[in-house]
Amino acid sequence: MTADRHYVLPDKAKQVEALLRQRQQEGIYDRVTDAEQLAQQLTDDVQRIGPDRHMMVGFSADPLPPDSKGGPRPETQADWERRNNFVMRQITYVMANPVDKVEHLDGNIGYLKISGFPPPFISGRRFAAAMDELAGTDGLIMDLRGHRGGNPEGVALLISYFVDQRTRLNDIWDRSTGTSQQHWSVDKLDGKRYGSKQPVLILVDPDTKSAGEEFVYTMQALKRGTVIGEHFLAFIPSRRAINPITGSNWEGAGVIPDIAAAPDKALGVAEDLLRRRLEEGGALAAAGQ
Repeated sequence: MTADRHYVLPDKAKQVEALLRQRQQEGIYDRVTDAEQLAQQLTDDVQRIGPDRHMMVGFSADPLPPDSKGGPRPETQADWERRNNFVMRQITYVMANPVDKVEHLDGNIGYLKISGFPPPFISGRRFAAAMDELAGTDGLIMDLRGHRGGNPEGVALLISYFVDQRTRLNDIWDRSTGTSQQHWSVDKLDGKRYGSKQPVLILVDPDTKSAGEEFVYTMQALKRGTVIGEHFLAFIPSRRAINPITGSNWEGAGVIPDIAAAPDKALGVAEDLLRRRLEEGGALAAAGQ
C-alpha cells in the first residue's frame, strides 16, 4: 500500500495497512456507497492507529495531477497550482490571508496573530505589510493559537524577519526519496526586518498545527522566541523535519512551552512578562550595564 511505502513512520504504516486490510475483509467498505463517506470512513480508521492530522483520505470528482517530485521550487501561483493536487490547493486557498490581526499594545508592544503559512508568493506581501507596521515596537507577541499549518517555505519566510544573517532553519527528510532538503532564511525581504534583538513571545495551544509547530519549534531552538501556552504535539507523514540545532523535531514529544499557561490566559501572561522584560532592560540601559 502507498502508506506502507511512503509514510515517514514505517512501523505505524504497517499497522495502518493491517487495519485497513482487516476492515476490507470484513466488508466494511463494501457497504459504503457514497465517495465522501468512504473517504471519511478511511480517514477515521487511519486515525485509530495514531492521532496524525496530516494522514487523511480525500475525494475529488476530477482527475488529480501527480504530486510534485522534487525539482525547483515553484515561484509563481500558476506553477504551484500545476504541481499540487486538489486537496493541497484547497487547503492553501483557505489560508490565503495568514495575518489575522496586527496591533500596537500599551508599552509599545506589538501583537501579531497568524493563522496559516501559505507559500511565499501568497503570504509574502501580507507578512511584509505586517512586519512594516510592527518594526518600531520594543517587543512582540506572536499569537499562533489555533494555527492551521501550511507551507515550509512560508515558515522560513516569516522566521527570516527575526534573524540578522542567513540562517539554516530546518532540514526536511523525505522517506520516498531518502533525501533531505535544507531550508534557509531568506536574504531579501519585502518588509522591514525585525532583527534578533527585540524580545519575542509566542502563544500556542493544542490546536497549533503542522507548519505552526515548525515555526514555534524553530524559533525556540534558535532562542529567538519564548513559547507560552499548553503542551501540544503532532506527527508528520512521508516527510520529517530535522532541526540542525537539536538534531530532532517535535514528533511524538511535541513542542514544550517555556512557560505553561492556559490558552485563554496566555496573552495576559505574555503581556505581563514582556513588559517586565522591557522595564528590566530599560533599567539596565539607564544604569550603563
